[in-house]
Amino acid sequence: MASSPSGDGLVLMWSGGKDAILTLDVVHSQSPRRVDALLTTVVEEVETVTMHGTPLALIERQAAALDLPLHVMRVPPNASNATYEERLERALGPLLADGVGMVAAGDLFLEDVKAYRERVLNTMGVKPLFPLWKRDTSWLARRFIERGYRAVITSVDQTQLHSDFVGRSYDSSFLEELPESVDPCGEHGAFHTFVVDGPSFEAPVPIEAEEPYGEGRMRYVQLRERGEDEQEDERR
Repeated sequence: MASSPSGDGLVLMWSGGKDAILTLDVVHSQSPRRVDALLTTVVEEVETVTMHGTPLALIERQAAALDLPLHVMRVPPNASNATYEERLERALGPLLADGVGMVAAGDLFLEDVKAYRERVLNTMGVKPLFPLWKRDTSWLARRFIERGYRAVITSVDQTQLHSDFVGRSYDSSFLEELPESVDPCGEHGAFHTFVVDGPSFEAPVPIEAEEPYGEGRMRYVQLRERGEDEQEDERR
């Protein structure tokens, strides 16, 4: 990313999901600030986004479609808070040197998560921002769809939501079929998403959803990038 005046740069913590893109959308449409770069966290060895299961290669395509620099923080499986904080400080170091002074996250209403981020980021001398905090999640879900964003459900917590929901599109039908106990933005971790297109994208991210997997609490769908030949066949 290009250097910003000291402390003016803004980095967005990036999962590739709907809350991340909604945060980007709200920052750019409702404030004078601009996001300068994205920071994603992936699990070492498997190179997938934590909790979401999205391959890093697709996150890279997504960032390119959004025309934003992507920075990657790698953590071991089941990383402790201490390890996470050490890796975060290491990842933010070069960004702070380039003038970043603010980090935005798409948290909605989980007080403990927000408090943890605030404590960790403040310790590092970074100002945390929460553009979606306490916003009505039904409104956010509608905004996502009405703005023309498209996403696929990448994982579900089977203690909260049936595994049949994994791999589906995040659309009006999906929202209508959600149990009343599940937040429309999945804030309690019932499901996670990957955004493939929308008004902020220069081009869609071409994906193929393959067979679901996972025998424990979480059920995932394997996403892969569609090749040029497959895209050409679809256009014929």
